[in-house]
Amino acid sequence: MKIRQNVKHFAFKTALTAPVISDVANEKLVDMHTSIFLKKADEAHREDRRDHLDDFFDATMDTYVAALDYMPEAEAREITHIQANFDFFNHGWTEMMEFPSDELDQHYDRYESFFQAYGITIDDPLGDFHPEDGIADAPSTPEKLDDPEHPYAEGGFADDVYVETADGDLVVGGQEKPEDVDIADAPGMADAVEDEE
Repeated sequence: MKIRQNVKHFAFKTALTAPVISDVANEKLVDMHTSIFLKKADEAHREDRRDHLDDFFDATMDTYVAALDYMPEAEAREITHIQANFDFFNHGWTEMMEFPSDELDQHYDRYESFFQAYGITIDDPLGDFHPEDGIADAPSTPEKLDDPEHPYAEGGFADDVYVETADGDLVVGGQEKPEDVDIADAPGMADAVEDEE
């Protein structure tokens, strides 16, 4: 998959794994991801999907933190995006997918050992990370699976994680964490940092 990686991603990583402030970072990231993906959804379905996406992305933050024990930031984050694309596919929300549906198996296979360890499958994208109180339902559009359109998908990146840097370079496997990452570099986190000081 092709993803971006810059200082804000490392700042959020630091915030999500820090005591106290992690809840604020989690909330900011959920809001950000829901907003980004709702813009990719058909306008008529956006509000119907909001609660589901909020709950789903909240659960993937736990996946991300768990994955950081096994792999670098870019791969841990890619896993959460793969989970989201499994969910989009299962709902027939093909217009929101980041890679074509015919690459689902390839993306699963790359992280199969992690996915199996946590009960994650294409049909069950959250696996063991599924919250006990569940996630909000949202209407599916299964008819889109008959002839899927993927206006935001980029195919051909299923064999590794491809990272676009802040300079626009494409790096296979991601970047090293920059020195002196400041949590305040994560969007919306500056005020939260000040409140804790």
